[in-house]
Amino acid sequence: MKEIILIVGLLFSLRVGYAQKVQHPALLYTPERITQVQQRMQHEEALTKAWSDIKQVADSELKHTRLDKADYLSLAYLMTKENQYADKLKEILQNAIEAETWGSSEMLARKPVWRGDLGLAHKAYLSAIAYDAVYQNLSGEERKQIAEGLYRLALEPLLGDWLLEPTRIHSLNSMGHNWWTSCVCMGGILALSLQNELEYAREGAKAVYEHLPEWFHFAGDVLQQKAKSFDEAGGMYESLNYANFGIQEALQFLIAWKAAYPGASLPDIPQLEKLPAFFAHVSYPRTGMLYSINFGDSHKNITAESSLMLLYALGIRDDNMLWYMNQVEQGQHRDGYFLNRPMGFLYTPNLSKAPEEPDLVHSQLFADFGWATMRDAWSKNATMLAVKSGHTWNHSHADVNSFILFHKGVDIIKDAGNCWYPNPAYRNYFFQSEAHNVVLFNGKGQSREQQYHGSMLRGHLHHLIDGGNVKYVLANGTGPVSDQFSRNFRHFLWIDNVIYMIDDLKTHENGEFEWLWHPGGEWKKRGADVTITQGEASVVVRPLYPRLLALSDFVHDYPEDLYWEEISAPTEDLKGTETYYSFHLPGKFDRIKGLTAIILKDSVNQKELPLMERREGKDWIGLRITYKGKVTDLYINQLADGRLMHNNSWIDADGWQTDAYLFAVSYPEGSSAKDCEELFLAYGSALRKNDITYFSSLSKLFFLQKKEGRNVNLRIEGQPYVNATFHVEKRPSRLKVNGKSANVNYQNQLLKVSYEK
Repeated sequence: MKEIILIVGLLFSLRVGYAQKVQHPALLYTPERITQVQQRMQHEEALTKAWSDIKQVADSELKHTRLDKADYLSLAYLMTKENQYADKLKEILQNAIEAETWGSSEMLARKPVWRGDLGLAHKAYLSAIAYDAVYQNLSGEERKQIAEGLYRLALEPLLGDWLLEPTRIHSLNSMGHNWWTSCVCMGGILALSLQNELEYAREGAKAVYEHLPEWFHFAGDVLQQKAKSFDEAGGMYESLNYANFGIQEALQFLIAWKAAYPGASLPDIPQLEKLPAFFAHVSYPRTGMLYSINFGDSHKNITAESSLMLLYALGIRDDNMLWYMNQVEQGQHRDGYFLNRPMGFLYTPNLSKAPEEPDLVHSQLFADFGWATMRDAWSKNATMLAVKSGHTWNHSHADVNSFILFHKGVDIIKDAGNCWYPNPAYRNYFFQSEAHNVVLFNGKGQSREQQYHGSMLRGHLHHLIDGGNVKYVLANGTGPVSDQFSRNFRHFLWIDNVIYMIDDLKTHENGEFEWLWHPGGEWKKRGADVTITQGEASVVVRPLYPRLLALSDFVHDYPEDLYWEEISAPTEDLKGTETYYSFHLPGKFDRIKGLTAIILKDSVNQKELPLMERREGKDWIGLRITYKGKVTDLYINQLADGRLMHNNSWIDADGWQTDAYLFAVSYPEGSSAKDCEELFLAYGSALRKNDITYFSSLSKLFFLQKKEGRNVNLRIEGQPYVNATFHVEKRPSRLKVNGKSANVNYQNQLLKVSYEK
């Protein structure tokens, strides 16, 4: 009984607090923002030019009576206090509320009826901005009339459908992505604007404030395989385009709430602190507009400066955010916050002190939703590999184990992209596996029904290691294709200027395998290599196992080698067609190891390429790579792919005894493997040679060991508790484990490493 009394008392006190009058304008276009930007215009020429552009749009809107550009008219009035803009806004609002409905015919035809959608949410936002701007110019009767009209047309349909009882029809499980925050938070901003006139608006705004953290914390579900919304490392699964949009809508509400109630605290949403690093890690800085990873329903020119500006306004700030915003070209995509648009004009911070490069690690794994990025530098036009193996549904395509390669300013191996959803090409091509760099079996990838029902078994990424010139990540795409595959693993091992892509494939029956390639440039085959070139960027694709590419176009002379097929597909803009390629393995198999080298050329005219010798022995295959005085021996254990149960997968390869899945040993040309300077091993418990144990652990680990003079650098993945030994000839002066200094426990040429994550 005491608890009930306390709750009632709390609700009463909250109601009293929320009933206080709010000054206008008080939400997004605040007096403080207006004054601040006017002061900056005195010494920032770019802002002066932007204001001229905004005012020009506002002046042109004086000829019309439409809501579309009400934000421009609102800003023009607040900047100039000229009544012509206020009068037009008043006319627009009074005209708008005469409509019978703002709902779309498509949504209103659904069962149950969807009264609130994205279009209505945008109208609610524009109405709130306009009403807020001209509030003091309206009579009490006019305020009430407009407020009641906006309640009928926008506020109640949005909050009634998406949040409030007894009419709510949506849940976070069914629509907990960008639609939820847009409809709820734009309804919330409108509610904040109307709360002086409507009790419903006050209560609705409070409900949005109280429930918004649930969207950020949504952990997914098992029954219908909905994904966790936010990764532990930051970011959202839905594609950069929709992640930024959904987050942006939520942040706008939080800023409006803070402006309306300056003394109130914001809800605890820890995910906000991690967003800036996420947006940076999925970006690709280059000469020209900033690119971003376009997995799913996104485009490579989409950026997230809008969310970063709003976070910055909320007080979440670091120099990396300034760096990011400084990379974005004005007007580079449809939905941006650019200087000559109202929100960008008011919320772009001073970027004059933005650093040249961000202070961030070069590689990042987003394990919860299956993205990884690895780059060799943060400088413009560097090389970045992006890998995806996660959830499929809605805006997340059927692209498990796919990748995009950016090199010297272009996506030289690209994603096919997406198109307008009603076009048949979207569901028949762009969403499906055929539009991505994946392996097909018998001409099929992921089941086409996953677009609608999702992948009940999702893909995963594991064991990201970045040791500078050596990087690694493991993609497990078995789940989404488990109707055909019992193993669908793809290892990405990047050593120096070569990315080795290792496919471990096992199917339920014999059939035909093919590898898909979507080039981002001109494709030319020369012998067993393919060169892809665009501008200054050029890479060589060299299949090595299970077979080479047929050496000539007379493929019938090479009946066992890979042959290729050119496939025509629509371009992303649907204005033409482009060609992607399929490498077919002749014959029918149920188990394959594929090894493809992607050579990153320093220049288009580079002639000297790494020499790669195919080598194999009993139960292993591999390569010897020689380039610029360095030799790397790469070994793949044929027994370590799950074919043995309990019988351990030990092999002897060139005198190396190991149970590892794969390992690579690098040493100076002219010396031997015992002088190795870099040792990479994946999924092994021991590595021995000539009675020397180079590595031992009771549990199988993934690691990279590098000698740097008298220092040793170890990167270790695989288990939360590690107790392992590593061979080092001389006592190290310094030891680093996973980037952190560690105590040197050294005896008899063995370095003992123990830690618990």
